[in-house]
Amino acid sequence: MVENQNETQWPWPDSLDALVAAPVHHKLVLENERVRVLDTHIPAGDIVPVHTHRWPAVYYTISGGDFVRRDGEGNVLFDTRIHPNPTAVAARFIESLPPHSVENVGKSEIHLISVEMKY
Repeated sequence: MVENQNETQWPWPDSLDALVAAPVHHKLVLENERVRVLDTHIPAGDIVPVHTHRWPAVYYTISGGDFVRRDGEGNVLFDTRIHPNPTAVAARFIESLPPHSVENVGKSEIHLISVEMKY
């Protein structure tokens, strides 16, 4: 098994894991001791409940759109309508995400594949 330094430092409960806290939006595609692959769908107008992503990941955008990310207390962290998210960039690396929610404020579904790296 790969030793995960993040395991001992992760301060949030497993109940906030994306698959537990927001199962309607996150589906498990593959998981082993090194990676976890999630298929994420956020329909237009939907709000993904507060959840976390314990491991850093590469997020591949299949279909993007405008969204607002809020922290666990509801404070806006990022709004693509204010700070545009370049659609030309299909893949991004994002560090672990503490408790947050995502609201799709666009007119179409947001669809992402994420490959979380358990290191």
